Amino acid sequence: MLSLALQNLLSPMVLFFVLGLLAAWARSDLTIPESIAKFLALYLLLSIGFRGGAEVSHHGLTAPLLTAVAAGVALSFGTPFVAYAILRAATRLGSVDAAAIAGHYGSISAVTFVAVTGMLGQLSVPYDGYLVAVAAAMETPAIFAALLIANRGETAHRGRSEFFREVAFNGSIFILLGSFAIGAITGERGLALLKPFILDPFAGFLCLFLLDMGLVAGRGLKQGWRHLTLAVTSFAVIMPLISASLAAVAAALIGMSAGNAAVLITLAASASYIAAPAAMRLALPAANPALALTLSLGVTFPFNLLVGIPLYIAIASRIAH
Repeated sequence: MLSLALQNLLSPMVLFFVLGLLAAWARSDLTIPESIAKFLALYLLLSIGFRGGAEVSHHGLTAPLLTAVAAGVALSFGTPFVAYAILRAATRLGSVDAAAIAGHYGSISAVTFVAVTGMLGQLSVPYDGYLVAVAAAMETPAIFAALLIANRGETAHRGRSEFFREVAFNGSIFILLGSFAIGAITGERGLALLKPFILDPFAGFLCLFLLDMGLVAGRGLKQGWRHLTLAVTSFAVIMPLISASLAAVAAALIGMSAGNAAVLITLAASASYIAAPAAMRLALPAANPALALTLSLGVTFPFNLLVGIPLYIAIASRIAH
């Protein structure tokens, strides 16, 4: 387990984030132009959505897949409301920052997904491949929920239907859902055709994106470090346990196997540092990205790797059908 944790914590993606932090703290003039940063965010959202849709096309719309996706979507959409309520009650964060953080904790971490599947493989615990589609489906609802929370007051000043239309067609959500639909329509043929763009450069673009996020987080922490109080930092450990508990109940109700339940619980307990930061950068520019990214990547991610995943697998083995 320690070897797996070190392997993930010392991955190029995480290290590029650390490099950005160090550059910011050293007051380096290293910078990524805003136009390139937005391109990286759009690319990552497109790639994640397209691959999720292609995975659904590959496995087909079976009953277990649809049930698992429904559970994942419900967890992803509902978790930000719980997280927001906790943050507003226990911390002094503003509504926009609290909404942005809540969106990160409703969305999922792809690297944490890779970690739990790797550990299940080491333990010879089987799980179904369609859970990749479940992971992709859990990216967007949390972002949608975060935007609803952050902009809920605007419905008092203009038509409710107009507000919901703007949220539903927000650029980050539109590209995720649109690319997911295209991936589902074109399937493996489309994935093979776009492999040189969708798959091969993904890791490199992700490194650049996390480098930029490290720069943004490091510079933002110079002004926002005072917000990382004990209550805010504790949230990054407590919230995954709450989300894991909700997912465990859902997994038990729909009769998941031990492996599938472990993956769903881990997905719910993870916090995004790829899709959600990319979406929030576009959708909620007023939010401080240093707060959410530092909590999700700096606290929740290592907690899940070292403590959470073994705990979630143990829980799944007890509730499995």
